[in-house]
Amino acid sequence: MFSICFPLTFLSFLCAYPAWVKEMERSGVQHEKPWYSTGLHFECQRCGNCCRGEPGYIWVNAKEADAISRHMQESPSKFAEKYLRKVGHRISLLERPNGDCILYSNGCSIYEVRPKQCRTFPFWRSNLKSKGTWEALKGFCQGVDRGRLHTQDKIDRILKDNLP
Repeated sequence: MFSICFPLTFLSFLCAYPAWVKEMERSGVQHEKPWYSTGLHFECQRCGNCCRGEPGYIWVNAKEADAISRHMQESPSKFAEKYLRKVGHRISLLERPNGDCILYSNGCSIYEVRPKQCRTFPFWRSNLKSKGTWEALKGFCQGVDRGRLHTQDKIDRILKDNLP
């Protein structure tokens, strides 16, 4: 079946790939590790800096919107009418005129069921470009370099789940 779809050389490469990687490791050739290979400390301090002041989008999917509406004890349609907007083919939480998330009021009112975009902060590609961008984030986010250690594997899974 694969030979119909792929040239034989590609199939040969796929079959040999595990052995090729092991040989590279034995020969000392190493993959470049990301700058955060020893992990990063982060624990949300619930300061709200990531929820306030900057206009943008807080993307939610249908499952998240449903969980938030249940948490807020609103019908899905009422919740959508009051708190959501359509942006192209996507859905975003509304924001106040000053850029604050509509659901931020002296703290996140939906913290337990917040959207994936919020749950994965600060482990966004834009924040992990370099050690310098991570260090600069400390001036904005009180949780950076505090709390528990997030391993490279965990961070890489978050990044993979949030492609592109």
